[in-house]
Amino acid sequence: MRLVYHLIVLALAAHTAWYLFREKDFWKQAGAALVLILFLLRLVLVK
Repeated sequence: MRLVYHLIVLALAAHTAWYLFREKDFWKQAGAALVLILFLLRLVLVK
């Protein structure tokens, strides 16, 4: 079950990273970066 959770969070993080580099508006990039940081921390810190 943990593997499925990690795969879902990884997919969401990849989608958010794609949106971050595709978007041109600074504030949308900043919001995507904050969400990406939260997803990456969730991937690393979940035990």
